[in-house]
Amino acid sequence: MRKVQQGFTLIELMIVVAIIGILAAVAIPAYSDYTAKAQAAEAFTLLDGAKTDLVTQMGVDGTCANPVVGKGKFVASVTGSATGTKCTMTATMAAAGVVATAIGGKTVIMTYDTTVADNGGFDYTGGTLVAKYRSKAWQ
Repeated sequence: MRKVQQGFTLIELMIVVAIIGILAAVAIPAYSDYTAKAQAAEAFTLLDGAKTDLVTQMGVDGTCANPVVGKGKFVASVTGSATGTKCTMTATMAAAGVVATAIGGKTVIMTYDTTVADNGGFDYTGGTLVAKYRSKAWQ
């Protein structure tokens, strides 16, 4: 009688564990980047939401020091300051631990200049947040 093999051999199990290890080595950093980008999106949403009020304030009295929203779940604060024809809105991410380490404490800056016609007068290039965590419209 022939004996039927039952279970897996040690080499087969080692191959499966190696494959899982390789997949995990690729997936964990990708997930960390995805999480950081998703959390950073809140800053862009808050600043985008303040655009209408910012344009109105700059047109009426030349100020933008009082943004509509002050903070969010991952954004510690949103502040604004006006100088001449420019208004600078700064969103500061919460400290690491609350948000992904890669974006903790970083800033996103949106500048509005009433004398510039390009992009409606808005510039999104300021701040300390690394470009790979910015949304495509803010790069």
